[in-house]
Formats: sequence, structure tokens, C-alpha cells
Amino acid sequence: MKIIDIKDKINSVITDVLFRPLSEDTKGDMEDKMPPLSLLIKPASSNCNLRCKYCFYHSVAESRNIKSYGIMSKETLERMVEKALKYADYACAFAFQGGEPTLAGLEFYKELIRLQKKYNHKNLRIDNSIQTNGMLIDDDWAKFLADNKFLVGLSLDGPKDINDTNRVDLNGEGSFSRIMKTADLFNKYGVEYNILSVINGNVANHTTKVYNFFKKHDLRYIQFIPCLDPLGEKPGSLLYSLTPDKYARFLKTLFDRWYSDIVKGDIMSIRFFDNIVGMAMGYKPEACGMSGQCACQFVVEADGSIYPCDFYVIDEWCLGNIKDKDLDELKNSEAGKRFVEVSKHIDPKCRECRWFDLCRGGCRRNREPFVDGKPSLNNFCSSYEKFFEYTIKRIYHLAEMLSRR
Repeated sequence: MKIIDIKDKINSVITDVLFRPLSEDTKGDMEDKMPPLSLLIKPASSNCNLRCKYCFYHSVAESRNIKSYGIMSKETLERMVEKALKYADYACAFAFQGGEPTLAGLEFYKELIRLQKKYNHKNLRIDNSIQTNGMLIDDDWAKFLADNKFLVGLSLDGPKDINDTNRVDLNGEGSFSRIMKTADLFNKYGVEYNILSVINGNVANHTTKVYNFFKKHDLRYIQFIPCLDPLGEKPGSLLYSLTPDKYARFLKTLFDRWYSDIVKGDIMSIRFFDNIVGMAMGYKPEACGMSGQCACQFVVEADGSIYPCDFYVIDEWCLGNIKDKDLDELKNSEAGKRFVEVSKHIDPKCRECRWFDLCRGGCRRNREPFVDGKPSLNNFCSSYEKFFEYTIKRIYHLAEMLSRR
């Protein structure tokens, strides 16, 4: 394969990641408008048909006065869609998570599409996505997702022995076989989907095995996310925990395999690496935790209550309810402004770090527990130091190669 062909393929992947969900028509004039509106919606609240041992949202819900808000009503859904499309400028994204969002039922999403058509008076670009464990997906679901152009995230941690260690159902049985059947259905109906894989201690111990599994099954769009310990727990103290040393080894080994393949034109899109190379080229990261500070997101629980971040859907950070407040009012609430402001604190060690331009301190959630009300040094600081030291020449090699395109 000619080098220009490789460059075209790599650049296509990175550009697709960095500019999703913007169209060519909206890229050029985006500076003159507010960013695309994005809502992260939990239509089934914390309810789920799996009992993944490391589930961060289970621990979040357990800390609230009301642990589950049930299934979102049609009234709440309509108010949310109406207000979102009225508030958005040129693009609006509806992302559904959980818990398990398919528990809301297929009719819920058919109603969503109807309401989006009803209230899209400004002819906005609308993007729908859903993150699912895949357990309830059948032919009807797959056809609907394909027909309505949903981007789907399918949760899978690797081969059966690794996935089924932590991703189990209510009876303690593994979920792997059902997930792979869902992947087959997505392929059958042409559903656009990627893989969400949680880097827990077990996954980190088998990096090459996990990578080879995804490659073998042609699962080439992957988001690896570091496993979170419950709020208030000492980081790294649980059986499934991801420690800084394990995370460093995982990132280095994964990058070795990814880089070796990508320079040969055998493309695997790994969101973290795509963003890092893009940042080295001068792009802004599209991944929230890589931007250096929080923005006030709109996370919508099933009752309509709004929170600034998926990791902080707790009573302390409730901004209000979309049924009785406009989005601008929610964004500019005292809690919303306080959430963003505290994230701007940069640890003195970060300011002096040679990797700060690429790391930017990392996600606020990994800077818990706070010290004197301010985020502390990232729990994975040493992981990123080791990773960048090990990979930086290859990162900039890819960036330079693409910049000359």
C-alpha cells in the first residue's frame, strides 16, 4: 500500500472523530455560533438488566435520596425535545445512556423521532446515539436504529473469559454470547456502531489479547475508558480497580499494537489515540475529559432533572428540572457555574509538566478526592507521564505525516 493511501485512511479516521457530529456545511461557520447542543439522557434512570461489578452509575445512584426515577414519561420526553430544539443553534445531539436505555422500550424511541420532526422548526441537524449493553436488541430494534441513523455504542470488554468476569446479569451469568449476537444483528442491518470497553484491572492484564480479539472480529472503532472506583472509595482499592501502573502498561502495550498496525494501513480507531494525534496536529480534542476543564453538560435523568456531568448525577449537583426551566437558565444556575469554575484549577505540578499540552490534567472525576475544595492531581498522572515518555516520538511522527497531506 502506498504511503499516501495510509495517510488518507488515518486522516479520515481522525477527522471523523474530531469533527463528529458536525457536517461540512457547519464546520466553516461554527466559530460564529454557539457549540452544538448535546444532551445525555437516561430514559430508564439507573435501571439495568445487567449487574456489572464495576458500574460507576450504580454507585452514583446509591448515593442519591432517590436511587431510580423509573422510566421517562412521554410528557417529560416531549418537553425535553421541544426545549432542546428551541435552544439549539444549528445542531442538536440526543445521546441515550443509563442504566440501560433500551429498557424504556422501542416505542419510546419511535415517539422521540416523531417529536423531533414535530419540533424541528429551525431545520437543525439532529444526531441520535445510544449506549447499550445489547441484551434486548432484536431484529426490530436493529432495523429501527439503522433506519433512523442512530450511532450505537455497544458495551463489550473483550473475549468471553475477560468480558464475563465483570459484565454479568442478575443471576451472575455472563453477557458475552448475547452481545456478540447483537453485533451480528447490527452488521446484518447496517447499524453504525462502535465498541465501549472499560479498562478494569482484568482488561489491563490482557491488553494484547483484548486488542487481537477486537481486530479479529473486525470491531475497529473502540473507546476504551478507565474504570472508575465509587465516589468516596480510595482509588485502586477494589478487586476490579485499575491502578496507575496497570493503566500505564495497558496504554503502552495498546499503543505499540495500534501504531504498528496503523502505519501499515491496517486501521483501528481508538478514540483516546485519535484525539492525542489530533491534538498534536493542532486540533481541539472532542473527548470531554481531554479538554482541561469541564463544561456544563446537560445530563437528563428520567424525571427531567438536569446535571452538569454524567459522573456527578447526584443531589448536590442537580441544576433544576427541564420541565419547568429553560436550558439557558439551567446552564447559568449557581450550581452549573460552580461546577465549571472549580474544574479550572490546575495543580502546580501540571503547570510544570512537559506533557501538559497533551494531558491538560485529565478528567475532573479522576482528580477526586478534592483538597481544600479544589481538584487534586490526577490519579493516573504517573500513567500518562510514562505513556507520553514512551510514545511521544511516534505520536508526532503520525501528526507530521498527516499534516503534510
